[in-house]
Amino acid sequence: MSQTLNTATLLAVPLAPLVGAALAGIFGTQFGGNWIGRKVTHSLTIAGVLLAFVLSAMTLQSVIQDGARLNETLYTWMVVGGLKMEIGFMVDGLTAMMMCVVTFVSLMVHIYTIGYMKEDEGYNRFFAYISLFTFSMLMLVMSNNMLQLFFGWEAVGLVSYLLIGFWFNKPSAIFANMKAFLVNRVGDFGFILGIGLIAAYAGTLNYTEAFAKSAELSAFTLPGTDWMLVTVICICLFIGAMGKSAQFPLHVWLPDSMEGPTPISALIHAATMVTAGIFMVARMSPLFELSDTALNFILVIGAITALFMGFLGIIQNDIKRVVAYSTLSQLGYMTVALGASAYSVAVFHLMTHAFFKALLFLGAGSVIMGMHHNQDIRWMGAVRKYMPITWITSLLGSLALIGTPFFSGFYSKDSIIEAVAESHLPAAGFAHFAVLAGVFVTAFYSFRMYFLVFHGKERYDQNPDSHHHAHHDDHGHANDHAPHESPWVVWVPLVLLAIPSVVIGFMTIEPMLFGEFFKGAIAVNAEKHPVMQELSHAFHGPVAMAIHALSTAPFWLALAGVVSAWYMYLINPAVPTAFARILRPLVVLLENKYFLDWFNENILARGARLLGTGLWKGGDRTLIDGFLVNGSWRVVGWISSKVRHLQSGYLYHYALVMILGIFVLMTYFVWLNK
Repeated sequence: MSQTLNTATLLAVPLAPLVGAALAGIFGTQFGGNWIGRKVTHSLTIAGVLLAFVLSAMTLQSVIQDGARLNETLYTWMVVGGLKMEIGFMVDGLTAMMMCVVTFVSLMVHIYTIGYMKEDEGYNRFFAYISLFTFSMLMLVMSNNMLQLFFGWEAVGLVSYLLIGFWFNKPSAIFANMKAFLVNRVGDFGFILGIGLIAAYAGTLNYTEAFAKSAELSAFTLPGTDWMLVTVICICLFIGAMGKSAQFPLHVWLPDSMEGPTPISALIHAATMVTAGIFMVARMSPLFELSDTALNFILVIGAITALFMGFLGIIQNDIKRVVAYSTLSQLGYMTVALGASAYSVAVFHLMTHAFFKALLFLGAGSVIMGMHHNQDIRWMGAVRKYMPITWITSLLGSLALIGTPFFSGFYSKDSIIEAVAESHLPAAGFAHFAVLAGVFVTAFYSFRMYFLVFHGKERYDQNPDSHHHAHHDDHGHANDHAPHESPWVVWVPLVLLAIPSVVIGFMTIEPMLFGEFFKGAIAVNAEKHPVMQELSHAFHGPVAMAIHALSTAPFWLALAGVVSAWYMYLINPAVPTAFARILRPLVVLLENKYFLDWFNENILARGARLLGTGLWKGGDRTLIDGFLVNGSWRVVGWISSKVRHLQSGYLYHYALVMILGIFVLMTYFVWLNK
């Protein structure tokens, strides 16, 4: 343990947001009598997250400058046999980076929320939730064992349920949070199976101890099969990541979760909850490196998500849903990098994506506020002249998202594409095609949204649903008609997020990908998977990388996507209309989201209901109640009804039975003696 890190300071990082959440949730709501007002509530929660960010930044500085590391158990909850249930922290480059990303984005969201939720009746409750969410995520990323990891994993799922359904009077919000909760339970079932297998065969839940036994685990097969145990463990763990990080086919909850307030879209779906699965796989890299089967599975799932979720972004008209499908696609990119054994590249994209995607979500929220809570991009246009700060920051976020050279997204996204190209796994060919095609798709839907919102003709007065907003919106804002720039508490976080969205990739690519920043945190078998070595040979600095990119396919594909969107939505709007008419079956497929929701609701859910009804009527009511419970007493009743005739109470009956018994016995013994 380094002297520059102490557990008391680290303990304050998750506890500060927890204290803020507790004070706001108890004393700022009806539960505690509304003792504190709105100003005190947001001040307390922001102070807690600010303290957590400052301490996280100090921790990151110690990790970078002094090489500080920590792996220490703080509290032993219980010991079952030889299995220890502990609370502890592991701080290395991966943890310190995640701590800073989570706390910084959370701080920006807290400040933004002051303006966005100012008229909402649940103002104090919302601050309590987002602060509690920050605590949960910090406990997840700082854990040094799988028990604490699972606690943080489930806690972020629980708080996301509360946040997505924050407006609990809206049926769509209640449906969305239940959908998120149930889909995540499917993934979590696989996750807990993976943890259980590690506990059963390694005899520990501690990361370091489990990784030390990875060679032993690789020698086992799953009982009753010839499957490698480590492959089963990794696939089970990744199924958990598929749920939390919204990978196909467990992605269906994330677009619907846009029913929650916009600030939680930025917090949950850009920087924290959905990145938990990516973080977990990177943390478990010593195990995943042992199974090429698991890595191929990850590559395929990530490639499908990256490409096909991007297609869905093209036909969305809700501004938040466009950004939501963008998140799905980018999570697919991160997953592809994990499958290619480029864990550091995946985490690097996680970091850059957190900043520019939070910026895009909050920028979308600013537009929604300026447009008086109209979210349909078809009824926007020319917002640029009314909302200049929102416009320029959203443009910077969009440029980062599509991988424009010198922007942060370029360094991480291009590194993923190159890593997959250098991978020798069987699934790498399909994955490389998917991430390359995804570049065009990403640029197209991103700038389709950008041009429809910020350029072209003003269409906000043509909205056929405008009468729904004529009086008050969900927040209680009275509506006029002209768009307007958001207040400073909204645009300041946009500016602060725009800065790292532009520069963080340029500043950090070398130490994070080709330095020793993740030393000891991420393990790669360089002999079997030499992807990072091959990338390092081709890397000659961030400037050279950006200049070289001008002659590569990803840059021209992104440019083609931007130009196509510009032509189709600003110059000749008849083109997308014609495409929609000609490709109507494809549009129907995309509008119905590949009919996965239909399949889940009509096949899986209905099948489960039928199975449940069958088990209830056939199993519970007929077999258990009818046969075992009621049947047993009926049999006993029938037997007793016959046997009771033997106890008539008449002496001559008993005498007759005794005589008959003696006769039978005598006959039997005579027969034996013959």
